[in-house]
Amino acid sequence: MKKTFFLIIFLFSIISCDCQNWGQRCKESYKEGCAALEAENYGSAILYFNDAIQFYQGQAEIYYKRGFSKLMTEDYHGAIVDFSKAIVINPKYAVAYRNRGISKDNLKDYRGAIADFNKAIEINPKDAIAYSCRGDSKAEQKNYRGAIIDYNNGIMINPKDAYAYYQRGDSKAKLKDYKGAIADYSRVIVINPKEADAYYQRGLLKIKLGQKNSGCIDLSKSGELGNNVYETIKKYCN
Repeated sequence: MKKTFFLIIFLFSIISCDCQNWGQRCKESYKEGCAALEAENYGSAILYFNDAIQFYQGQAEIYYKRGFSKLMTEDYHGAIVDFSKAIVINPKYAVAYRNRGISKDNLKDYRGAIADFNKAIEINPKDAIAYSCRGDSKAEQKNYRGAIIDYNNGIMINPKDAYAYYQRGDSKAKLKDYKGAIADYSRVIVINPKEADAYYQRGLLKIKLGQKNSGCIDLSKSGELGNNVYETIKKYCN
């Protein structure tokens, strides 16, 4: 499971085109950019926001949305530049800190990412995504216990967050808490019965715990949902 899962879910809460006090050309370009962003046409969105910025450079929202579009096209360096500009204009822009953190995480700057997630959480303590993303960065540093604490906090805010359960399951597995990991993967499956990776990871851990039949059923289900599990089933289930 990837962090872009969160970004796409959050997309529809950031599409706001309130630009009453802007120039006409800027308004038109900005609204076209918003429409392209909502349609997940990120390349076009960037071009429209480029045009809007030429006519109005003092609006954090334009830089933020252009940064978001760059993040979704994996231009992480460019995204960081735009999120940073948005933060200069609006130092309380929590989601700009959070998504700049995601960009840094993708560039393996885990310390920088955690610093941004810390700031996002300081501004908005109810941002479940920021907790989960900070957990991811901690897990990349092999701080699995710290990651689990962050996933716990995210789940307290949003108990239906399948991603947080999945990532917490991964961290528990790293700590050899296989039963706890299985419970988390099971929770993912309750929330999203078509999550192939959760079946796969749960199946492997069941096999590790001696539950071969049940584990192989999970691996088979993962294959039905699209994962390439032939070699794994051949190794463990035949």
